[in-house]
Amino acid sequence: MDATEKQHMLFTALVLMLHAACMQQLGKIKHPATGQVERNLDAAQDTIDLLDMLKEKTAGNRTADEDRMLTQVLSELKLNYVDEAAKPGTVPPPPPEEKKS
Repeated sequence: MDATEKQHMLFTALVLMLHAACMQQLGKIKHPATGQVERNLDAAQDTIDLLDMLKEKTAGNRTADEDRMLTQVLSELKLNYVDEAAKPGTVPPPPPEEKKS
């Protein structure tokens, strides 16, 4: 494996790790340590903001596949965030801002 392939693999792993963490924070999947569904919209928003920042800072340095994956992950997380924030009894923080690349 050359350096470029390794960087692609590491970038993909980082994005997918943050995706899984955010889905947990949104209460969409169980926490692996507790087996419980825990929802923390503030933490989810922070994770989405982190991915938005990563997208902005890596603009022009991603492959087409990396760009599609990051865009798809962000889109999925933002839609799920809106879904969770709209549930009754939830006082959500403001939704994550859309950032242009």
